[in-house]
Amino acid sequence: MIREQIEAYFADKEPMLVEAVSRLVSIDSVEGGPAPGAPFGPGPAAALEEALAIAREWGLTAENHEGYVGTADLNGGEDALHILGHLDVVAPGEGWTVTQPYAPKLIDGLLYGRGTDDDKGPVAASLLAMKAVKDLGVPLKKNCKVILGTNEESGSGDIAWYFARHPYAPATFSPDAGFPVINTEKGGFRPTFTKSWPVQEALPRVSWLHGGIRGNILPGDASAGVEGLTMHDVQPLARDITARTGIKFTFAHENGLTVIRAKGEASHAAYPEGGNNAITGLIALLCALPLAEGACRQALRDLNALLPHGDYKGRALGIAQEEPVAGPLTLAFSLLEVTETGLKGYFDSRVPLCATEDNCLNVAKAAFQARGFAFEGFQGAPHHTPGDGAFVRTLLKRYEEYTGLKGECLSTGGGTYVHDIPGGVAFGCTLPGFDTNLHGANERVRVSDLMLSAKLFAHIIIDLCG
Repeated sequence: MIREQIEAYFADKEPMLVEAVSRLVSIDSVEGGPAPGAPFGPGPAAALEEALAIAREWGLTAENHEGYVGTADLNGGEDALHILGHLDVVAPGEGWTVTQPYAPKLIDGLLYGRGTDDDKGPVAASLLAMKAVKDLGVPLKKNCKVILGTNEESGSGDIAWYFARHPYAPATFSPDAGFPVINTEKGGFRPTFTKSWPVQEALPRVSWLHGGIRGNILPGDASAGVEGLTMHDVQPLARDITARTGIKFTFAHENGLTVIRAKGEASHAAYPEGGNNAITGLIALLCALPLAEGACRQALRDLNALLPHGDYKGRALGIAQEEPVAGPLTLAFSLLEVTETGLKGYFDSRVPLCATEDNCLNVAKAAFQARGFAFEGFQGAPHHTPGDGAFVRTLLKRYEEYTGLKGECLSTGGGTYVHDIPGGVAFGCTLPGFDTNLHGANERVRVSDLMLSAKLFAHIIIDLCG
């Protein structure tokens, strides 16, 4: 009976949903400099005001909490369910061909634009679900609250601020990932290591090395300047390393140095096996060159031993481990800077539920310190919500009912918006097998997925609040 009412209600609501998503996507909400009432810049603040305006137009009670988050409430009762979405977006980047990033365009059932999938489309679907429950007049005992965040892409300081002042709900889901349910997220282990030495006069030597752009991206590019060797000296050894690693090298003579550029394939640090690390490939080549003995050469050898090319599970470092729920530990050597007087590096490891400081952080620290590196970092806890609780079982039951697909709990090496929310899970809004071009050019969402999500969320609100 309830599902029939929901299906009938949504029969003509697709244009309303597309318009709401388009209003939000039209706003450039990349993080900017803080201002009064806009702690994460004018863009996120403008998107927040627009989302609150939509909520009010749809008959919901909406409030702006000092620009950090907004809330939209279904009724004034005690919160039983929080739906957590965000309105900030990553920078558009290059390569857009279907439309411009902030000019949403609907083509063949796909809505294009920055934020259509992450996370403005799901936010609009969540608000429409609340409107549906309200318009249908379903009696509720408790409240559902949509929390509209503004800082998910760069730290989630918005949510930390809000929950320092307000209680958690008994149940929280975030439509900021995909279906079915993600109930397990690996912990994070992201240390920095350094080493210094006096300037070396003996040649040949490495003058500098630069690799990586962000700590959470396995690097596809790295480069180094070598003094005292020609391109002809380096090229035969480079061919051997390319054959072994797949990393390609190009060479140039610049400012008296032979500059070596390594080209691999970038990937998200949570899934390093999907890329090919240019830093570790370049180190392998530098270790093969006939460089003069010295502290820099030895440090590169040490890194080649501790974090060798192709080792994405921390085997050489002694921290490889896995368990059935979260899977294996992963490791991405993502940043390295070498100068004439030292180096600074960083890796991003995603650790399973079985990882502890004793079997992970302390082991890695000891291995680096044994080779003379300074090593600093902390290990963040994983997030896990049991899959057999009433809340998750309700989500999976309705998911199977509305989609006809198998409902199951999944784990991820990436972090979601509920990583620090007790009992929280990620749920929606993309069905399995569809590529939304997340964080890339031509980001898109299937409107049918958003409509399905709105129906599904409406039924879940009734289940948990009715």
